[in-house]
Amino acid sequence: MTRYKCKVSYDGTMFAGYQVQPDKRTVQGEIEKALKKLHKGHEVKVNASGRTDAGVHAKGQVIHFDSNLNIPLDRWGVALNALLPEDIAVINADVAENDFHARFNAAGKEYRYFVRRSSVRDPFQRNYSFMYPYSLNIEAIKEAADYLIGKHDFTSFCSAKTDVEDKIRELKEIALMEEGDLLIFRFVGNGFLYNMVRILTGTLLEVGNGSINPKSMPDILEKKDRSFAGKTAPAQGLYLWEVFY
Repeated sequence: MTRYKCKVSYDGTMFAGYQVQPDKRTVQGEIEKALKKLHKGHEVKVNASGRTDAGVHAKGQVIHFDSNLNIPLDRWGVALNALLPEDIAVINADVAENDFHARFNAAGKEYRYFVRRSSVRDPFQRNYSFMYPYSLNIEAIKEAADYLIGKHDFTSFCSAKTDVEDKIRELKEIALMEEGDLLIFRFVGNGFLYNMVRILTGTLLEVGNGSINPKSMPDILEKKDRSFAGKTAPAQGLYLWEVFY
């Protein structure tokens, strides 16, 4: 039995999230369905670096699974992509150590959030970015972001629905990139809580429009209360960009 590690991209628009759910179309469900066909009806369990919510995309999700099939390494992607729907793609496949785990061995992740700064609706971008027609103070956003870098308890920046007890995470970088009318937030950290990136983005956008003072970030962190941070940005602008090992 060989353990394989694959990098996977997907358009999250038509999925109810990554994780398998009864009677719902999910990314994990489609990948396991393809592997089952490849393995002549035998179930193959897939583990990922983490879950993504409904509507969230991935450029570099990482999964692992075990297989006894004798398929050349460079043909795994071809074999799986022939069976997967068009909104999922296996980018590459590697042989991993037998004890490798896509989630537990991850050392960090990069997420990107795409904000489209326009007052004119683009129907072709509605599923891939968040249209934001309001003016933004970029310097204020950068000032607020600086307070968030480092190791903190991010209770104020995660969903109240999370069941994780340890909410201390380390944000290594928050960068802003501008490409035409797109403002792209880049978040790099050792791990992220449920809805953390979307709440960080929503809060920074409220800083940018003047609703939240950038200097209030330390106080919001200190409160450890979700109600003190900004709104949760919509799912469609979020991309799991890369997983680090």
